[in-house]
Amino acid sequence: MSAPETVVATLAATARVGRRTKDLVKRLNSGEIAVIDHLDLDRVAADALVATGIVAVVNAAASISGRYPNGGPKRLVDAGILLIDQAGPAVMDLPDGAVLTIDRGRVLLAGHEIADGEVLDATAVAALMEAARDSIGSELEQFAVNTLEYIEKEAHYVFEPIVIPPIATNFDGRHTLVVVRGLDYQEDLRALRAYLREYRPVLVAVDGGADALLEMGHRPDLIIGDFDSLSERAWACGAELVHHVHPDGRGPGREELIAHGLPYFEFVVEGTSEDAAMLLAYECRTKLIVAVGTHSTMVEFLDKGRAGMSSTFLTRLRIGPILIDAKGVSQLHEGRVRRRDLAMLFGAALVVILVVILSSESLQVVLRGVWLEIRELWYSITGQLS
Repeated sequence: MSAPETVVATLAATARVGRRTKDLVKRLNSGEIAVIDHLDLDRVAADALVATGIVAVVNAAASISGRYPNGGPKRLVDAGILLIDQAGPAVMDLPDGAVLTIDRGRVLLAGHEIADGEVLDATAVAALMEAARDSIGSELEQFAVNTLEYIEKEAHYVFEPIVIPPIATNFDGRHTLVVVRGLDYQEDLRALRAYLREYRPVLVAVDGGADALLEMGHRPDLIIGDFDSLSERAWACGAELVHHVHPDGRGPGREELIAHGLPYFEFVVEGTSEDAAMLLAYECRTKLIVAVGTHSTMVEFLDKGRAGMSSTFLTRLRIGPILIDAKGVSQLHEGRVRRRDLAMLFGAALVVILVVILSSESLQVVLRGVWLEIRELWYSITGQLS
């Protein structure tokens, strides 16, 4: 691994302000400053910030509160991005597009100090991460308690009959790839190229997973979720749209669907949108579910702001052994060489040889000479025997 870039502690650049990091990244340009209010900055959000080419992040909140070891701040400092931590709520009132000057931890607008935060460099981030690891026991205990409490409340939702919307996408007997824009989703999709070519699975995107697939050159067959993070390109890609609605009637994102005027179906089921995607594929009789970027650890759930993982645990119980993580598929599947492929390769080689022979007079002369020698030898042998 290469050494982290040296962070410049003093700079001036245009600032973009946004309370929702995943929305802000859509407006950020290379060389700008991101002003956010993101407690316990997660790895996925940090990856999105790094990809924009920004030079600094000013966080109104604590990037590492100490509850658990979240990986976002380390990702930023490793990329050479200046991180100003706990700058205070006043920075969120800065005008979008203003030119800010950062001098160490001080944030200046037109020469006036707006905030004074703390510069988090690699050393400071490592110390905070170590402290968070030391205190994770109590967080893990509370996470387990919350999970068990929610399981008791929600179990009947997960195991009662599910009404499947009248979608056109055919899952029956096919593999299904469920894509969430989570940790390492790009690397996982790249590693699955051979698998995608050979099995041609149904491509199901969970919200921003649609853009993840499009970035890799694949069009999703179906998009499911609350549609809060789709690009216009994803809206227009032609995939079937399924709105995830909770049994109590909650359906975030309905306004977005109505505003775009596109046909969609509703799927009423408890849990997260990625749980809903897996349950839909399972109930439609898919043969295998391969998960990309989905959440499966306590840290990943805490990154998403969830206090427990009851719905995911129950969903995994329901769908059983047909679920496999993309990393396992990429390691086991390296593109099988089939006998049919070998036969086609051998046949193609023979065709090339014949074409070369037929088009080359010198080769024809050589072959005729060889044939005459074989015939003379045969006559001499058979003549002696007779």
